[in-house]
Amino acid sequence: MNKYPVYSAVLMLCSTVAWQAQAADPLPPGATYRPLPTVPPSVVKRNDEAAKPAVMARQQALLQERYDLSDKPMQGVMMSGGRKAVQEGVRVRLKSGTSWDELAKLTPEEIRDRDLLPDGFRPLPHTKQLAGGQVFPQNQIDSIRNFEQRDLRRFDVDFDLPDHLTPEFPPPIFLTTRPELGDVSGGKLLTIRSFYEMMVGIVTPVQMEGLRLLLTPFPQEEFNQTEDRKVADPSLGVACLDCHANLHTNAAFHLTPDLRPQTVRFRLDTPSLRGMFNQQIHGSKRSLRSIEDFTEFEQRTAYFNGDHVSAARKGVHLPDRANQVAMMAQMQNIIDFPPAPKLDPLGKLDPSKAAPQELAGEQVFMGKGRCAECHVPHLEFMDQMMHDLRLERFYKVGMVANDLVAIPDGPIKTFTLRAIKDSPPYLHDGRLMTLADTVEYFNLVLGVKLTSEEKQQLLAYLLTL
Repeated sequence: MNKYPVYSAVLMLCSTVAWQAQAADPLPPGATYRPLPTVPPSVVKRNDEAAKPAVMARQQALLQERYDLSDKPMQGVMMSGGRKAVQEGVRVRLKSGTSWDELAKLTPEEIRDRDLLPDGFRPLPHTKQLAGGQVFPQNQIDSIRNFEQRDLRRFDVDFDLPDHLTPEFPPPIFLTTRPELGDVSGGKLLTIRSFYEMMVGIVTPVQMEGLRLLLTPFPQEEFNQTEDRKVADPSLGVACLDCHANLHTNAAFHLTPDLRPQTVRFRLDTPSLRGMFNQQIHGSKRSLRSIEDFTEFEQRTAYFNGDHVSAARKGVHLPDRANQVAMMAQMQNIIDFPPAPKLDPLGKLDPSKAAPQELAGEQVFMGKGRCAECHVPHLEFMDQMMHDLRLERFYKVGMVANDLVAIPDGPIKTFTLRAIKDSPPYLHDGRLMTLADTVEYFNLVLGVKLTSEEKQQLLAYLLTL
């Protein structure tokens, strides 16, 4: 019996397409394990490069249909390093003939039955869903090539979002152990060649060793030395901080390791490591209960799509729990949030420093908006829990977009809102481009019916965090 009857027709179609182009995409969508390719690497590369323009054009068409991707910087509002403006405005496109206020008046069932949920609120597919794997933004690719002569460029797919909708690069670094120093990055990117000079005299020997390991490349599914890699030359692999640039994020993405078949695996946006010292649940499905568990799991299996069999074949790194994992965790646990000078020690706005609109936004956050029920201010704007928003109330499960079959998101971790302006795009899969998009999303999903003025107040408040 088919274990996935809802998606059987989709899987049969996708399987046919995948196997017709098996040189480019050897993974059948219904598989648990990733099989070895059946053709030489040179043929895979040639076919993938030939298909790449169409792959990217298809994804760009989807993005343009869902979002306004133009560059609209918010006047006078910069990310914490002061080198990149925060983007303003709602970017998710409404269905024709609707408005945000009208949409908020409808029930979830009415929105679903009339197909009025904006496509930008639906799960966002990987640029190449049937292949998946890590995809890095161009600024990270260029920097690692220049500093380390290591190539993070895939021959089959490129990053899909414009630079102005991604985090500041390189991001600033703040340490819990040395808050008086402010940003210790000096505007530079931590790499295996620069980290010692950047951090000597600031961190301890244990933290320095942990940082070295976080910057050491190890094999990963698409970046390794075997025949089914997605880089031109055999590769040492990737480092933890290739995604978590300067222990923050650069918006690199891949697919969750926790689901099968391939067509339902959701896109994962890289979360920041800031404030890790207070976070107690980790991983895309939050089954890992310490940063040590997460670090070890990533090294052993998640870099390989959660497939320990593939990891063993490609060169899995098995870090020693006491002498390596613990040191990596020590470094991750001293990464602080940027200063928020308008907040008091318990996360409330100081009335003597905040503007009236920001104070009004705090009241919306605490009350009508229901934000503080999960994003608790004195708990660093999180609650160490997972919540199921049940977005599937608003759309028909099983819809397909660029080979991603939309199934319910299920429970998702409450991410911290501290320094949230530094971390676009938003939600676990990066489906929301701006903070204004997130306000509209939660206004609809939670059914709180904020006015236009309350939305602006809430946005002003979020920018103070």
